[in-house]
Amino acid sequence: MINKSNIGEVTIEEKGFKLTIKQKEQTIQQIYSNPVSGAPVYPPASPVSQPEPPADNKQAKSQKQEISTPAENSNYITIKSPMIGTFYRSASPGKPSFVEIGDEITPGKVVCIIEAMKLFNEIESEIKGKIVKVLVEDASPVEFDQPLFLVDPA
Repeated sequence: MINKSNIGEVTIEEKGFKLTIKQKEQTIQQIYSNPVSGAPVYPPASPVSQPEPPADNKQAKSQKQEISTPAENSNYITIKSPMIGTFYRSASPGKPSFVEIGDEITPGKVVCIIEAMKLFNEIESEIKGKIVKVLVEDASPVEFDQPLFLVDPA
């Protein structure tokens, strides 16, 4: 509820109990994690040369290509996971993805499904823009607040 509102902070005090909830500022985070197969993922190239992933590991190569420098996506908005679960790009295997790179989205458009405790939760966009990057592989586990998509609000 806090994420969907413009509230920055809420404090509730009652009978010696105090609860404060603060909403984080909208910043773009880059998370580097190992794919399910355990192959290494390398950060973006810097002036110092980085080792290349093994030639036969297509997944590591594709993930390396998808990571871009913060300067390139400084004006992008991140759609983050509202829960822990399993990320799915389509309603079921063999069906088309809810969104693809380059698709225009509007508030209320379903962008993915996250399965949590055998419940399939449709994740809707809260912003208008164009999908620039999908940050999570289909059918992979996601954490709360993990970036899922980068959106160009222009």
